[in-house]
Amino acid sequence: MKKNTTKKPPSKKHTTKKSTFKIFALSNILVLITTVALIVIGYLYVANENNIIKNHKKDKIAEERLNQIAKDAKIEENERDKYFEEKTKALEIEYVSNVDNQTYVDNKQKDNKEQFNYDDRFQLKEEKKEDIIKKEIVIKEVIVEKIKEIKEEKEKKELIITKEKVYKKVDTSLPKLAIIIDDVTTTTQMKRIKDIGYTVNIAFLPPTSRHPSSAKIAKKLDTYMIHLPLEAGNHKYEEDETLYIGHDINIIENKIRELRDLYPKATFINNHTGSKYTSNKDAMDKLLKVLKKYNYTFIDSKTTSNSVVLESAKKYGIRVLTRNIFLDNKKDKKYIQRQLKRAITIAKKNGSAIAIGHPYGITFSTLKQSKHLLKDVNLVFVQSL
Repeated sequence: MKKNTTKKPPSKKHTTKKSTFKIFALSNILVLITTVALIVIGYLYVANENNIIKNHKKDKIAEERLNQIAKDAKIEENERDKYFEEKTKALEIEYVSNVDNQTYVDNKQKDNKEQFNYDDRFQLKEEKKEDIIKKEIVIKEVIVEKIKEIKEEKEKKELIITKEKVYKKVDTSLPKLAIIIDDVTTTTQMKRIKDIGYTVNIAFLPPTSRHPSSAKIAKKLDTYMIHLPLEAGNHKYEEDETLYIGHDINIIENKIRELRDLYPKATFINNHTGSKYTSNKDAMDKLLKVLKKYNYTFIDSKTTSNSVVLESAKKYGIRVLTRNIFLDNKKDKKYIQRQLKRAITIAKKNGSAIAIGHPYGITFSTLKQSKHLLKDVNLVFVQSL
């Protein structure tokens, strides 16, 4: 009898146990996957939060640095303004009539101009035709040569920058006003002066350790002045390398020669402070003697009522100009505009005037906003006075 080899189907109980095990295993795997996913998500979240915190801290540090830089710049600007303000207050300021501004002493006799004498060399009467033809050829050759010489001379003059260069065409019927900004030492100040929108003279302080770049900045301009530090009664705000009344003429000449090399385009010099120096006859005699030698015109900033500049100028027969108005003894818009109007009145009365300001923010903005006040005057460089 054959054995029955057919396998018995698994019992229902065995199948249920196996299914339960599979479900349990799958559940554990899902739990594990979920746990890992949550851990990864949590890690990414924490990392992202940390990055946000770090970036926030970086932004905060950057913001603090920017604020500190702005604060330092503001402090520096305030200190600079305070320095110039206190220095300006230290000057002995006095109103001066513009009559002095027009003073020009010239003791030289004017040479009589040679009159052109026409020499009629070419009388044609009774001359032979051959002689006439020869003379015509000679005349043509002379004319061609003369034209060539004139052309060459013109080309040479175009290459030479003379001191009589025309800086600006102006209506000569209007009075002239020269506005000067003293104490210029930075590119920012120079740009703000240009931004005013009309002609303003720039007077550069010679370079020192405090402001080393003033001569380099001046090279970018065609027209500027030198603001020469002279000894004041108060030494509190004194510039380095100031000229003293006790300096001999060699020291003065060395300084002027140095300034000529630093500022090759300058032909005008005005004094920075100098109440003590400009009231000392011996000192001014020496200075003006040197300035005459190097073809500089001196503008007296008039920091003292005891100035002897005109007296010394007469001694050497040279021209000097004199400041009429300080614009910004008070850092106030209304005050600056009043001073500007006073300068205009003096210009109308005497034909010209000189007004001096300083590199204050309020001075720049007020001048820029005051163009409408200046319609009755010509704003000129000092070379035009």
